Amino acid sequence: MIKKQRVINRVVQWIITGVVSFFILFPLFWIFISSITPAGELFNTPIDYIPNHPTLDSYTFLIQNVGLIEKVMSTIVIVGITIVLSTIICIMAAYAFSRFNSKALTIAFVFILLSMLIPDVVTARPLYEFMKNTGLYDTYTGLIILYISAVIPFTVIILRGFVGEIPYSLEEAAAIDGATFIQTLFWITMPLLKPAIATVAIINFVTCLNNFFTPLFFSNNIQVLSTAITQLPLRDNMYAVPWDLVSAMGWIIILPIILFVAIFEKQIMDGIMAGGVKA
Repeated sequence: MIKKQRVINRVVQWIITGVVSFFILFPLFWIFISSITPAGELFNTPIDYIPNHPTLDSYTFLIQNVGLIEKVMSTIVIVGITIVLSTIICIMAAYAFSRFNSKALTIAFVFILLSMLIPDVVTARPLYEFMKNTGLYDTYTGLIILYISAVIPFTVIILRGFVGEIPYSLEEAAAIDGATFIQTLFWITMPLLKPAIATVAIINFVTCLNNFFTPLFFSNNIQVLSTAITQLPLRDNMYAVPWDLVSAMGWIIILPIILFVAIFEKQIMDGIMAGGVKA
């Protein structure tokens, strides 16, 4: 009877897993199929779930006419530098907020929390004037600063909780052995934060890739993937939106996220599990 119940439970788990996986993966499959389907066959009836004449014309068009390579390189530079610098800055900030207690630090942490509640559109106008006056408008430096400022609040809050779980005795032992503060931070604390760092890195990576407002409002000549969809040409027919190009651009944006999650899956799951235990 117990064995039969286990089999039933296992079957139910697989059914639920299959249903959930279908709802998650089918949209990704459909985006990819639409990206390699000729524009004239996208609206065939009945629907062709496998294209009869698969083509890479959409990707070729994006490379030749929309400057896809340039946008990819700009995105890599901005997002890559943002992830690295924001992680280092937030680790040090989280360490300070967790290890030191003072009224000034408490006020600073509250301001960081409150900054998450302010919509981007509220600060857009004064921030635009600031960027123009300081010469940071439409520059990589300006965009990176804005991207970093956007991910700092969430990252500091998450890492602060993880740092608080690390025994302070480890740092005292390192100090007794002659380690400096920087050595303790980077050789003792950071390795113990790997799961948390991987978790916030993937979330920040997705956030930066999906950031549409910042590059659209604060840059003109610098183009990234998230704003490339605004440059896609419309077609003169009943289906004015070029869904094949939109799908190709969407797949290009989604693919790095899939690869990033696949590479750091273990660290992400460790971070989620550790966070669940703390909760």
